[in-house]
Amino acid sequence: MSYLTGLTRGKKAWTPRFVKSIDPELCIGCGRCIKICAHDVLAPAEVDEEESAKMFATVASPDDCIGCEACGRTCKKDAFAFEPLAA
Repeated sequence: MSYLTGLTRGKKAWTPRFVKSIDPELCIGCGRCIKICAHDVLAPAEVDEEESAKMFATVASPDDCIGCEACGRTCKKDAFAFEPLAA
């Protein structure tokens, strides 16, 4: 299967991996991923607790993901799953 690829600035082939899901069992609600995403792909998830300081994340706009994986790199718990896009 072939995947969507791009080029880096140095003209190397690069296959972006787009956010697929966030494991709610691993997410600790730190909110780093929501803050780092410049394309508003992630959003706070609904939580039952009143006035919780935690920002559990959900994939709100997967079509806006550019495949940079910044959210996954900031996640200390490896809660993100990524996949390349079929060409």
